[in-house]
Amino acid sequence: MKNRKIYFDYAATTPLDGAVFRKMMPYLKEKYGNPSSIHKFGQETSQAIDTSREQVAKFLGCKLSEIVFTGSASESDNLAIRGLLKALKQRKRTGEGVHIITSQIEHKAVLETCKDLEKEGIKVSYLPVGPDGLINLDDLKAEIIPETDLVSIMYANNEMGAVQPIKKIGRIIAEANKNKEHKIYFHSDAVQAANWLSCRVNELGVDLLTLSGHKIYGPKGVGVLYVREGTPISPLITGGDQEGRLRAGTENVAGIVGMGEAISKIRNPKSEIRKMEVLRKKIVEGVLKIEESKLNGPIKKENRLPNIANFSFKGVEGEGLVISLDQEGVAASTGSACTSRELKPSHVLIAMGLSELEAHSSLRISLGKYTTIKEIDYFLRILPKIVERLRKISGR
Repeated sequence: MKNRKIYFDYAATTPLDGAVFRKMMPYLKEKYGNPSSIHKFGQETSQAIDTSREQVAKFLGCKLSEIVFTGSASESDNLAIRGLLKALKQRKRTGEGVHIITSQIEHKAVLETCKDLEKEGIKVSYLPVGPDGLINLDDLKAEIIPETDLVSIMYANNEMGAVQPIKKIGRIIAEANKNKEHKIYFHSDAVQAANWLSCRVNELGVDLLTLSGHKIYGPKGVGVLYVREGTPISPLITGGDQEGRLRAGTENVAGIVGMGEAISKIRNPKSEIRKMEVLRKKIVEGVLKIEESKLNGPIKKENRLPNIANFSFKGVEGEGLVISLDQEGVAASTGSACTSRELKPSHVLIAMGLSELEAHSSLRISLGKYTTIKEIDYFLRILPKIVERLRKISGR
């Protein structure tokens, strides 16, 4: 049993798809030219980047010129927020305020960026969420003021899968812009959403949108920022003319090729989503048979991703649970991989109203395209015994 390798942590990262890897291989060895070079070596890698840009633009339903390749989703989030404010600062009158609206459950790449900007005197409003992890649209409307420049709300949460009403938020911002002297720009981190939800930018009403390669069965070290034409944005990395002068540095050609190939494979078919819902339902029903276990986050299908389930177990320490599962060949997590080394409880679960004790007892299961029924059956066999043992150790 302990030789098993079962992966239930797809929200942290996904395995590289075989076809994506094969597409990348030539650009790791034979096709090594610098895309900025004008000779044939450079032109073949430049053309490969152009092809990937076309693949991403097709997925988002946008122009090629609106795609910026970056080194990660965190970089994309920073470029969206800092780059926009840097550009707007040059346009603003002396003494004119800057205001950002975001939510309490954003990824750290957004939250920590906003907290850092607060030190510079920028006002940030952090919208609360309900027990289902969703913001209240009336709260959003109430926070919009004349100085509001940016709203940044993630499409789908990485810890418990809550899907925010992005289209409705887009419409609220569009309506607010009719009566404002300057435009409110709308950014969404869509890293977790891409595999399951439509990311057509004109339907969503976003001006900026973040994607990541390694969350869609592509490579690590590559991200995307969609920037709507006309959106003011200044580079954070200056130097050469790469990526429309928004991201200097010789491009990661193999990573960009992998990003394009991975995104071209996303289909969002109803059959795949139904399959994932069946697997998730089996896990949820099995786990909730354990005494004093609790499902965290949204219940309705339309309000959550089909592949993430977050639980709390009274009297169990989450980190101990993850380690015990790992010893039995099952990889899961207590929440975001970016914060797994912290001893603090999940900011997402705390924002949803869980106590620190409940948040510390959480387990996130996230499924993917290689998950099988047999793996779930095995997990549900071993989990009750692990929970029972850990409760005895803790004296609960």
